[in-house]
Amino acid sequence: MEAIKVKDLTKKYGSSRGITDVNLSVEEGEIFGFIGPNGAGKSTTIKTLLNFIFPSSGHGEILGYDIVGQSSEIKKNVTYVPSDVRYYSESKVKDIIKYAESFFNNVDKKYVEEICNELEIEMDKKMGELSLGNKKKVAIVQALISKPKVIILDEPTNGLDPLVQQKLFKILLREREKGTTIFLSSHNLVEVENFCDRVAIIKDGKIVDIITLSEVRKNLGKRITIESKEINKEKVRLISREILKEDEKEIVFIYDKDINELIEFLFKFKVDRLLIEEIRLEDSFLDYYKSGEVK
Repeated sequence: MEAIKVKDLTKKYGSSRGITDVNLSVEEGEIFGFIGPNGAGKSTTIKTLLNFIFPSSGHGEILGYDIVGQSSEIKKNVTYVPSDVRYYSESKVKDIIKYAESFFNNVDKKYVEEICNELEIEMDKKMGELSLGNKKKVAIVQALISKPKVIILDEPTNGLDPLVQQKLFKILLREREKGTTIFLSSHNLVEVENFCDRVAIIKDGKIVDIITLSEVRKNLGKRITIESKEINKEKVRLISREILKEDEKEIVFIYDKDINELIEFLFKFKVDRLLIEEIRLEDSFLDYYKSGEVK
């Protein structure tokens, strides 16, 4: 079943661009990434989905509910963590969490306590005393209190140190195992690569592609760097997918065939230096931002 379904969703700001004919389909229990350059339309899409702003045209559903006509039903089952979280500075953390719990029946307080401990929430601090990262941790706890069916996160690791980022995704992976759908907008291409099942790329307000990461990983290949005075560079061109650099000293290329065949080929020559690197999706996504296609 589709947790999120969007058809031709458009938001115009007068003569300024918002989003145009956005189409998305996110399955239940999926961690779905949403990436693109600054100003591409990520936050506008999320705010339109959550009915914070009205669409100019198009249609969207979350858990089968219409994003405009049934927004109140959506908000009973969906939680949202914005990229920039703000609180009254004099409010204490424990009071914020207690207040959030008051909106729901049968809150599992042991579960909430476990999440607070895991993220090392400082319950007696005032919100004004907290850093952006610590405020973000409170927002994440709030988002998990109701054990939602869908969690929408806009730049969730913004302000979090690497250790807390790791803890956050450990929590999110546990939630996914329970069947929770996670929609994740991010600038961090590494976290998208490591944790998402699929990713939509938005550019200039339009979805340019939706990628299944497991399929893309198979085709990335390896970056090979060879220093050798003996190697036959013409034959290297024949076995490589793409030559990245070539001079008298070294040759750098993309290789996507059986690595054992490469080793057998290199065995014929005296090699002074050999470097084999995995190509990360981050590199391909950056190319995509520039050219519009994953290499």
